[in-house]
Amino acid sequence: MTNTWKTRTKLVHSGTRRSQYGEMSEAIFLTQGFAYESAEAAEARFIKAGEDEFIYARYGNPTVRMFEERIAAVEGTEDAFATASGMAAVSGALTSMLRAGDHVVSSRALFGSCLYVLEEVLTRYGVLVTFVDGTDLQQWKDAVKPGTKAVFFETISNPTLEVIDIRAVSDIAHAVGALVIADNVFATPVFSRAVALGADVVVYSATKHIDGQGRALGGVVCASREFIRKTFEPYMKHTGGAMSPFNAWVMLNGMQTLDLRCHAQADGALAIAQALQGHPKLERVIFPHLPGHPQYDLARTQMEKGGTVLSIDVAGGQAAAFRFLNALGIFLISNNLGDAKSIVTHPATTTHQRIAAPQKIVLGITPGLVRISVGLEDPGDLIDDLTAALATV
Repeated sequence: MTNTWKTRTKLVHSGTRRSQYGEMSEAIFLTQGFAYESAEAAEARFIKAGEDEFIYARYGNPTVRMFEERIAAVEGTEDAFATASGMAAVSGALTSMLRAGDHVVSSRALFGSCLYVLEEVLTRYGVLVTFVDGTDLQQWKDAVKPGTKAVFFETISNPTLEVIDIRAVSDIAHAVGALVIADNVFATPVFSRAVALGADVVVYSATKHIDGQGRALGGVVCASREFIRKTFEPYMKHTGGAMSPFNAWVMLNGMQTLDLRCHAQADGALAIAQALQGHPKLERVIFPHLPGHPQYDLARTQMEKGGTVLSIDVAGGQAAAFRFLNALGIFLISNNLGDAKSIVTHPATTTHQRIAAPQKIVLGITPGLVRISVGLEDPGDLIDDLTAALATV
């Protein structure tokens, strides 16, 4: 029945497990272990646990399982595994399938921690990593080769909002037998079409839109049952990056309003991008559904709406950007995104601070770049706040 439900219905009901009490709200099973009726029952469960049988919270928990089944239903994958954070999901998805000598091709425009995993962690253990301009399909074609194990990209890059052609890159990767791993945070589960376009593994920081209210850390990997249970789960349960039951309960409650929030936030982001476009104090306004974006047509094809985040480049560099940030009244300065509260970030000195200056230039992370995560406040109030702050620059 759930296969015929629309997204909003899945976000409320998919994966629900009720105890004998028939509770309306999802139950929090705050337990790390589970008791067995007999020694024989314990032995049987360790050989093969049933659908509603659990061994240890690091392997699985009823509350966590509800979240996994719900997000898998929304994303359109066979299975999912919840993790302690978004970066646990990213690093686990890559590390669980790679070993020394394997080759990965990745887009260059990534969140700072993702770059660290690829540049520092994987290469430390003998994985070969090639970086490409993710928007240049010829570079993808030139970089992949027979034996390439995986390609990795952010479907919309952080913070410059480059849009990757998921179908084209997936076709290039699959032609050499490589797995496609897509970090889909900026596209959100609501606007995502990554699986339909060819992605094999979709990764989210649930901390962002899925919780969406700044309460809890979490991540999730969505993929085929074979990848989740035979590749990802053995790695994760032995390395300990599982999501806590309480955080899973927070995520489940966040998902009930995810569709409503993302649509409202995306509408607000578009209104703000349109209002700021051409502002004399700005070098550029970056938003995937704003005409003039380099991948505007692709973004319109891949996503129903342009997402909840835009970036602006304040004329005058870092000093001007800081003056602008400090003059804001509604927006909060923080490095999170996808929150119900509107947030601004200066990537060059925060999330991407460790990246060398020449690489920042290549990525388009200028001293004046500001990332704006649009919340649920009235868009008119947000526009007034932004324009008043720009007047101080």
